[in-house]
Amino acid sequence: MLKKIISLICLLPAIASAQTKSFVIPLWEKGAPGFEKLREVPEKAKDYWVKNINNPTLTVFLPPKDKATGSAVVVCPGGGHRLLVFNAEGIEPGKFLSDLGVAVFVLKYRLGRDTNSPYKVDVHAREDGCRAMRLVRSHAGQWGIDPNKIGMMGFSAGGEVVDMTTFAPDAAHNDAIDQQSAKPNFLIQIYPGPLFIPDEIPADAPPIFLLAANDDVCCSPSVIRLLEGYRKAKVPVEAHIFTKGDHGFNMGNRSRLKSINTWPQRLADWLSDNNYLKSTDRPMELK
Repeated sequence: MLKKIISLICLLPAIASAQTKSFVIPLWEKGAPGFEKLREVPEKAKDYWVKNINNPTLTVFLPPKDKATGSAVVVCPGGGHRLLVFNAEGIEPGKFLSDLGVAVFVLKYRLGRDTNSPYKVDVHAREDGCRAMRLVRSHAGQWGIDPNKIGMMGFSAGGEVVDMTTFAPDAAHNDAIDQQSAKPNFLIQIYPGPLFIPDEIPADAPPIFLLAANDDVCCSPSVIRLLEGYRKAKVPVEAHIFTKGDHGFNMGNRSRLKSINTWPQRLADWLSDNNYLKSTDRPMELK
């Protein structure tokens, strides 16, 4: 049934660009396990945020076939587990990465600190992150994705979802999709939150790209911690710590600082250098 739903949704008009297909799919056809009755409760959205998420979904951006690299990224927006900064830390990175030929899946995960929320951060956000990875991997062939080139990207609290999914995945086995591995093949952490970073990075951890501003009191320490852990484990890591920028600069396009305004090019370089873009071509230049 889920395959039929996906096939029908794929026929919807693209909203990202004239060439990029964009559509939305639920993580679970009948709603999140144990909370199926809440799946019809509407979300709340205003200005830059979305909250009251009871039916977690993926907003999908598929690049045209002639541009697709076979790589994919599940993007987890931030918002302190109280809301999701969905446009600036979900849709915008989705469009940027899909323009590079990367398939993107923006995750709306359940929020453990939302008003009167029945969810727990370390249980349900983790469950949503793992399910997103498994769902994408289970449909890799259908979406033209290499199942060994599926990464995760997190902003702020979304970075904590990435860490939970990567280093402490759940063991759910609700259906055939849950038989897939939830482990990302690479990580992109943009000013990630401090929770759920393991005391020791395992030797089989995915390669990671880290970025934050030094004056970000909340989350630059997370980048340093991850950097030190990765170096100790001898796992590939690239880290960028800018002098200024504070917290929550999103994709940098609203900043007056040149280093922050152009930071996505550093990510494009890293993706290219590590063969996540087609034929290791030079990354697209920012305009």
